[in-house]
Amino acid sequence: MSWQDSLNGTRSSLRNLNGAIPDTTRAFGALGKSVKEGGTLDYKTKEFIALGMSIAIRCEPCITLHSEALVKAGATRDEVSDVLAMAVQMGGGPSMMYAAKALDCFDELNV
Repeated sequence: MSWQDSLNGTRSSLRNLNGAIPDTTRAFGALGKSVKEGGTLDYKTKEFIALGMSIAIRCEPCITLHSEALVKAGATRDEVSDVLAMAVQMGGGPSMMYAAKALDCFDELNV
């Protein structure tokens, strides 16, 4: 399965969840919007943090969503690689495995 297929599957699952618990998903979406639009850090920096955390907690669907956001935000492969190195340093071996997945995902989506 490709990373694009994984991203599409994640979106489909989230739409299904939204149908089941719309108030909760709407509130979570509002939280995300507030966090990404407010504060001192710019959007791309916040997405770099989210990608690093996605790797550390081993969340593949999160990796796909934040990789896509970084592609759209104009992140470079070198910038993403720097984030991956930090995630590996903080999370050890398991994070190294997910960092490899994240780089594959970013590369595939960044075409």
